[in-house]
Amino acid sequence: MKIEKFLLELGRGLMFVGSQQRITLGNIHYYVDMVFLNKILKAYVLIDLKMGSLKPENIGQMNMYVNYYANEVNDEGDEKPIGIILCADTSEIVAEYALGGLENQIFASNMYTTFLIRMSKLNRFKMLSKIWMI
Repeated sequence: MKIEKFLLELGRGLMFVGSQQRITLGNIHYYVDMVFLNKILKAYVLIDLKMGSLKPENIGQMNMYVNYYANEVNDEGDEKPIGIILCADTSEIVAEYALGGLENQIFASNMYTTFLIRMSKLNRFKMLSKIWMI
């Protein structure tokens, strides 16, 4: 039930692409936990689930996923992908400094409370009023 509420808050037109979607770079495999496609926005939504606290390396990993999808998966006319990191705990200061200066739309949220970073970058995509524990 909580996952359904979470997905409904991502907006209309959301289609599930898959889970554990493999990305191979330099003969190393990486896996995006969940991938969705928003048909209305024509943008992929990449979700990474973290059991622990948000770490700067989690944001770097998501940035790599977003860049890969933008360059290798997007079709002509697609918008840039959106990355969401859901973790058990987030430090606002860690998120602020780790996300600062990134061009990609990446958000970090504590799974238990509302906490979005760089919301102003998503003026056309009214994201998540709440994050539900998955």
